[in-house]
Amino acid sequence: MIYKFYQQHIFPHLLNQVMQSPSLMDQRRELLLPIAGEVLEIGFGSGVNLPFYQNIDTLYALEPNADIYQLAGKRLHASAIHVQHIQASAEQLPFADNSIDHIVSTWTLCSIEHLDQALAELHCVLKPGGTLHLVEHVRSDRPTLQHLQDLLTPVQKCLADGCHLNRNIERALLDAHFSFTAKHYLDAAGIPKIAQRMLFARVQKQ
Repeated sequence: MIYKFYQQHIFPHLLNQVMQSPSLMDQRRELLLPIAGEVLEIGFGSGVNLPFYQNIDTLYALEPNADIYQLAGKRLHASAIHVQHIQASAEQLPFADNSIDHIVSTWTLCSIEHLDQALAELHCVLKPGGTLHLVEHVRSDRPTLQHLQDLLTPVQKCLADGCHLNRNIERALLDAHFSFTAKHYLDAAGIPKIAQRMLFARVQKQ
């Protein structure tokens, strides 16, 4: 009962605040401004990315958590973009194969339960020549932090809607037959060291 209250009424607001940290907003801007056309965003959340889309026609906002999506109301009202809410999981996308030009994931791949299945779905629906644009927190490159991430991930998953601290996203993307067209790592300012390591990338299906 208490945990359900936390998930519905506390965590969505915590997530909304954390995801607006200045260093994360800078990464959103760099990732999203160049994108044009039709976009599927997985893990739309409270719509924090909306102001950074400048040249897109339609945004399919995939967000399975209705409580978090409700927080997007003001941003949706203020945006001129046609947004279609898709209440589904990334593991089972309601799109035809080879149908989407661009897919966006910002701090979402960490929380998908069956990541390999979700990446296979993204690979299928992405058009040949289409791009998956992503920024994600990832497994640290420091052994002491890696051990701490492994230790704390079970707790983090409970507190943060399935979030893993220790995922190797680069390896997962390669295993899913994506190839990198852009990639760099950074340590985001203002984020606790346990989750500070970020991967910024653009990938296409092989």
